[in-house]
Amino acid sequence: MNIVRLLSKSIEKQIGKQKVIMLYGSRRTGKTTIIDNIAQKYGDDVLMLQGEDMQVAVMLAQRTIANYRRLTRGKKIIIIDEAQAIPDIGMILKLMIDNIKGITVIATGSSSFDLVNKTGEPLVGRNLVYQLYPLAQAELATSEDAFATVRNLEQRLIYGSYPELWQLEDIADQKNYLLQLVNSYLLKDLLILENIKGADVLYKLLQLLAWQVGSQVSTVELGNSLQINKVTVERYLDLLSKVFIIYPLSGYSSNLRKEVSKSRKWYFYDNGIRNALINNFSPLQSRNDIGQLWEQYLLSERMKYNSYRGYSPQYYFWRTYDGQEIDLLELADGQLQGIECKWKQNKKTKIPVAFAKAYPDANFSILDKDNYLDWIRE
Repeated sequence: MNIVRLLSKSIEKQIGKQKVIMLYGSRRTGKTTIIDNIAQKYGDDVLMLQGEDMQVAVMLAQRTIANYRRLTRGKKIIIIDEAQAIPDIGMILKLMIDNIKGITVIATGSSSFDLVNKTGEPLVGRNLVYQLYPLAQAELATSEDAFATVRNLEQRLIYGSYPELWQLEDIADQKNYLLQLVNSYLLKDLLILENIKGADVLYKLLQLLAWQVGSQVSTVELGNSLQINKVTVERYLDLLSKVFIIYPLSGYSSNLRKEVSKSRKWYFYDNGIRNALINNFSPLQSRNDIGQLWEQYLLSERMKYNSYRGYSPQYYFWRTYDGQEIDLLELADGQLQGIECKWKQNKKTKIPVAFAKAYPDANFSILDKDNYLDWIRE
């Protein structure tokens, strides 16, 4: 299946604007495919470099304008794949874009650049940042009809949306792909770039988070389970979010005493990764975590949809100490949008009383199997 990525057009519109285009995203989400397509389209105008190639790093290490002009002579587009592997990449990109007229630099990274670029001037005003996620339903909608979307929903809740899964028709192959992805790729950046006590600690931490999707997480309890301190847990969580495996939601509060505001919930960008961590690919009918799968799927798809259309709200969950809660709050320009995720339609579900009283101007919607597509695709 040839699936057109929504970010491709956004990135191409910026070519020629003397900017560094940063394309972030976890490994295997399709960044290389996007830049390969751009390289093929623009042909001889493109210089393609692989950041994990040691020779490339050596050639770029001579940080002089003359060196970079020589390396990029005759090229209008400089593409550096996995650029985070190159030491001082921020300073290199700044020197290039400030001094070589008429070029556009596209730099991809499977981790936030500040994992390796701890010194050097930021690219503020010189860069455009895009995040690539696993396939979004908004992208798949161009390749399947409404009936296929209904048929494929269970598969997406269980196996997720990494692009290469669409080339694997056998369920066993999809399962093995995800298990290998977790074990071989997603932790690679952290183990190389950071002082981690071992892959087993990160893996166990991710497993604990996988079991607690949609629940408030205590870093103290996580630390006790892993026999590491709270500060180390928080550092690991931050690093895991910087390689785009997980993301947090904080509690929203306007300082009402009964609102939970200091806790966090952690979600995975992809359901397949979460299920691989707990090694559970059972069909929905035999699972007791369908609510967690549905909530995580909708939150991630909603974020993809918002991101690709250039809408950047702040995200929260809302909960009171007496148990009233809303799965997702979007805050933009002072307007609150509450979203509750329900696998089974329940007409009795209403806006929580405490939320309605505290935020009378807020909007509130329930997403179920009948209306969820209206919220995650055009």
